[in-house]
Amino acid sequence: MMLRLISLPALAFCALLLGAAGPAPTGRTATAPGAPATPAGRGMEIVAVVNGDAVTNADVTARGKLFAISTGIPITPELLDRLRPQITQQLIDERLRLQEVLRRHVIVGERKIAAAIREIEQRNNMPPDALRTRLAADGVNLRTLVDQIRVQIGWTEVLRLHLGTSAVISEAEISEQARLTAQQAGKPEYRLGEIFIPVDNPARTADAQRFADAVIGQLRSGAAFPVVAAQFSQSQTALQGGDLGWLPINQLDPEIAAIVPEMPPGAISNPIKVAGGFSIVQMRGKREIGRESGIALTLRQVFLPFSSPLKPDAPTEQQRTTLEKARQIGASVHSCEQMEQAQKANNSPRPADPGGEVSLASVNPPQFRQLLATIPVARASQPLISNDGVTVVIVCSREQKVLAQLPKEEIQNRLLNERVELASRQLQRDLRRRATIDLRDGQV
Repeated sequence: MMLRLISLPALAFCALLLGAAGPAPTGRTATAPGAPATPAGRGMEIVAVVNGDAVTNADVTARGKLFAISTGIPITPELLDRLRPQITQQLIDERLRLQEVLRRHVIVGERKIAAAIREIEQRNNMPPDALRTRLAADGVNLRTLVDQIRVQIGWTEVLRLHLGTSAVISEAEISEQARLTAQQAGKPEYRLGEIFIPVDNPARTADAQRFADAVIGQLRSGAAFPVVAAQFSQSQTALQGGDLGWLPINQLDPEIAAIVPEMPPGAISNPIKVAGGFSIVQMRGKREIGRESGIALTLRQVFLPFSSPLKPDAPTEQQRTTLEKARQIGASVHSCEQMEQAQKANNSPRPADPGGEVSLASVNPPQFRQLLATIPVARASQPLISNDGVTVVIVCSREQKVLAQLPKEEIQNRLLNERVELASRQLQRDLRRRATIDLRDGQV
């Protein structure tokens, strides 16, 4: 997923995961009513070759159907023709990213893919397995979505490797950003959603704008912005539904900054030409810096590490023992002071206080945010299992208040997201420059 930092360890909410996506079914797939049929023999027609890997007409058609499902519109041959050039370019970029994932020996497990699918379902208020069922009913192989998610997750790991130590935000950087933000107190900031459509070749600008216009038409007709962003945005925020978080005007692209002050909540922009492509922006909220109200938390935790990475289907004896110890801590601790004592008694490698006061809105993943919002104060949580250990947390205080300063976690996320996005676009350009790409429609 996106490189978001949180004070507490990333949690694996295993009970919420879908079953791992199985291999693509064989045999003929039914065509959804009203969907354009692929003429016999055309499905495997090659539309592009990327460093020796083929993109076929069937790939383009399947992604077009996925777009139709995500926007809730009937896909027609005319609409697919409008989308085809940009979908082809997107698939080419995905091939380049996948090749880099494989070159760096990055493995994306089926459980991560299943978790991402489940997150999409939760974001759209769908019960488990509903997305799988919907795709099958509309004649779209689940593998189309799985392949897309695999590239998105794998690319994030590539960026981690690419950035190395520069992915760590220093305390000095956080302090400087906090100082600059404090100087902006009282000025507006905006919570935006973004769909970024790249233009790497000026000859493709018109195709990209036509694609953006088609997307905007469906968004304004009621298509869910997070779903469309997850499908088609080439920004690293795609897996978060395009959410850019809260940003002051001086941290926006100048072209976007010139438009957003006049946008009412919920509005969708026209295509905005920015460096490297087009942005489609959704206004999700406005507030004044340093005067926003929110829920502030203080927490304590005990983290018990595993001696080896967890394999959920085959936990080791040490992992079973660690989980049982975590359960005992959760049952015996009834205050934050007791949690601090438990942290010391168990020589936990992580501090009992994960970072001072925390803004609930800045906590990720969403399941953890929901837990912190609902668990009674001074009651320990159930053990929270991650790949590297088990955590028990307790909420010491939870109150609505004016948040005069940005939480440390939000500043970390903001700085890191900027760094990751820049690295992503630079690396994608480098891959394109070095690639051998043969477009069979004769265009370069």
